[in-house]
Amino acid sequence: PSHARQCNTVAWNPTDCNLLAAGLEKYRSDHSVLLWDVLKCPINTDRGPDVTRPVAELGYSETTHSLAWFNTQSRSLVVGSNNKHLKVLDLRDSAKAVNMTQTKAVYGLVVDPHSDYQIASFFENQIAIWDTRNFEKPILTLTQSKHVTKVLWCPTRHNLLGSLVRDSPALFLYDIQHTTVGNEEVEPSVLERSVIPGTGNNIASFSWHPSHENRLLAISLSGGLTDYVVFERITLNWSPSSHVVWTHGRRFLKLITDKDQLYTKLNDTSVTIKRRALTEYGLKEDLWQNGDLADDDDLKNLWYWLYLSRSLVEEGNMWGVNSRLPGVRSVLKLDGVNMNNSSSLVKSDMECLPWADEVYVNIYSSTKIYRSDDREKALQLCGWKFDRETTFMAFLDRLESDGAYSRAAAIAVFSLKLRLSIEILNRGSEAQLKMGHVSSLNIVAMALSGFSDDRNSMWRELCLKSLSQLTDPYLRAMFAFLTAENGNYDAVLNESDMAVEDRVAFALTFLSDQKLGDYLKHLTNKLVQEGDLAGMLLTGANSDGVELLQNYLDITGDVQSVSLLGMRVFPGNLVQSQLIQEWISNYRTLLNVWRLWKQRAQFDIAMSAYSPSEKPAQQVFVSCNFCGKSVSAQMNGMNRNRTALARLGGTSQKLKMSSCPQCRKPLPRCAICLVYMGTPSGQYLPMNNSNGRSGSPTAKLAEFGTWFTWCQSCRHGGHAAHMTHWFREHLECPVTACTCRCISLDAACKIGSFLERLMRVPEPAGWLCSRRLNAGGLADVIMVHQLKCESAEDECFHSLGGISSLQHWQMLYDLLVREKVYSVA
Repeated sequence: PSHARQCNTVAWNPTDCNLLAAGLEKYRSDHSVLLWDVLKCPINTDRGPDVTRPVAELGYSETTHSLAWFNTQSRSLVVGSNNKHLKVLDLRDSAKAVNMTQTKAVYGLVVDPHSDYQIASFFENQIAIWDTRNFEKPILTLTQSKHVTKVLWCPTRHNLLGSLVRDSPALFLYDIQHTTVGNEEVEPSVLERSVIPGTGNNIASFSWHPSHENRLLAISLSGGLTDYVVFERITLNWSPSSHVVWTHGRRFLKLITDKDQLYTKLNDTSVTIKRRALTEYGLKEDLWQNGDLADDDDLKNLWYWLYLSRSLVEEGNMWGVNSRLPGVRSVLKLDGVNMNNSSSLVKSDMECLPWADEVYVNIYSSTKIYRSDDREKALQLCGWKFDRETTFMAFLDRLESDGAYSRAAAIAVFSLKLRLSIEILNRGSEAQLKMGHVSSLNIVAMALSGFSDDRNSMWRELCLKSLSQLTDPYLRAMFAFLTAENGNYDAVLNESDMAVEDRVAFALTFLSDQKLGDYLKHLTNKLVQEGDLAGMLLTGANSDGVELLQNYLDITGDVQSVSLLGMRVFPGNLVQSQLIQEWISNYRTLLNVWRLWKQRAQFDIAMSAYSPSEKPAQQVFVSCNFCGKSVSAQMNGMNRNRTALARLGGTSQKLKMSSCPQCRKPLPRCAICLVYMGTPSGQYLPMNNSNGRSGSPTAKLAEFGTWFTWCQSCRHGGHAAHMTHWFREHLECPVTACTCRCISLDAACKIGSFLERLMRVPEPAGWLCSRRLNAGGLADVIMVHQLKCESAEDECFHSLGGISSLQHWQMLYDLLVREKVYSVA
């Protein structure tokens, strides 16, 4: 420059790399923007051989605070000057600015490397984003907490702006999202995030790598350099088929499926639901079988308890209870209108029972227990009702075989059998030592053997001090029971790690009517709110049970279990409630999404079986081309009305329906015989004959050969017999100009598979069959000599997995013989 002054900014031209622009402080008779060509600058001989002259000078008598070149316009640059102007200058005509706006944001000018229209600058704590096509005001203003020192566009990521503020160890990144509505762009939105490269020291400056994606170099005030990669924000998609896909940079997508080890850590409930659906979970006839398929202890225990409850009702042990699956509260008459009234309990009888081992131990007192018929029924639901001593011992032996020694010992103590409890603990200790496990049950047995009911005894004092150190909940409950005072068993009843059925059974045995009602109410509310399936023991199949399952669904997402339980457990009025219907609808949708059509159909069949009053709507029917209604709707009505079919029983003429029963327009013609189709097919129950008795159980309206049949591709078709005969000699559709190879759409392997199953049918008594297969796998000849017993034919068709009636088997046989697929000897 002609006059020495401060240089505020320099910038290399990104296209012509030999051009260098510099922005200088103001001098009244000099320019502030100088352009040099480092290859072609002439030498100024007046000032010596080392001084070069700029090829262009701009901004006379102005201050240039910042400048930046445009990326695709090698002779244009934007300049921030005089603390009030942004100017777009063209070096080919430097006399005037191409574009200009007034603003204080004239510092740190940078042009987006992906778009020359987008510019960023800052002033104090504000960052302005400009569009040169509309240069009057910034399209976006970003406010910072401190003064901005630098902004810089990322060269490898569209619309990503990095900024640095004073005295900060973090870089702030702004992802600017441009949105177009119709033909107009709305104000862009911004996604903001911050990153801290390095060790957390304040950053002095930073720069993006020109080609490595999202890589930058930061320098701290202490002089430390940090090479840092900004991890991209990911777009995550999780499909119903258990596929997780996300973006990795700009060019890659990453995918994991339920077969990957990483996916198992997500604990995806849908994977478990899909696996259970394939095993017919929830559809087994016996409820306990579904528990074995659940692969979850809580669900297994619930299905087993439902089986127990239903069995008790069917065996007549729950007489007087108006429920198929009663809970403890309904047995005790504490549900419905009486749920808040403990006085509705049938008054219980109090008994004082001595300890069974008082001869051998230092026990002088007895224990109060309460009994009533309703309590006895409720104990059966808890699994604690034992008719004989042998039943009680068998129950404890089963617990021991399952390794639940502490539970067996606790129940023995609750049954006032102290010596039996000690023996169980000793056996448990020996069993655990044999398996190589460290056991303390023998020490517990030793402590238990010193029990005394003296309130001032040392044994009692030491037990109370050491009770909290026991890790097993049943051992804690056992000693809490032995050290309880004045019938206060709160320590046992509030032992949340004990099974709910054990706590409820304990309360049924040792609590008075008032305390029992209050405790069951409190416990029911707690379990319902937590969605604990064990609470079904208390609620049974009522509205509280529905609320419990909804809370369980909210926590676990297991829509499968709640749908199946709702369908199989609750009465019809609750099944039709909006909540349960939403469960069922969502589960059916989920099966459809997974394309588990068979499992969805099985679920629908089970729904209709458990709700016989709800007849499922017909889903598939032949519709008229003109009115779109079912052509068989009238015949369906006739099947339900015997008088309408009276004329069919005594005539040999076939009932012919060649027009739509709704609009009376003709039905399609057969492509072979050109006769209107529409002969009714199927079966009906005929009228009584002349002697007042009904005729044969079923009668045909038409042979199978006259039924509708059509191609699912070209929609052409005709009578079944005619189409079968045509495709025995032809491959293409019989309709003129139609080249569809209809017969090839039915895979030969499927036909062969059916006939192979036919070949494997066992030969019942009265049948003599010989079979021969040709090279194509189709049956040529089946010679049937005798057709005798109906039961044998039913057995035969059962083995085919098909229809189990004699008439259907006869119909199939008649068709195959008539069409000469099979010949009769």
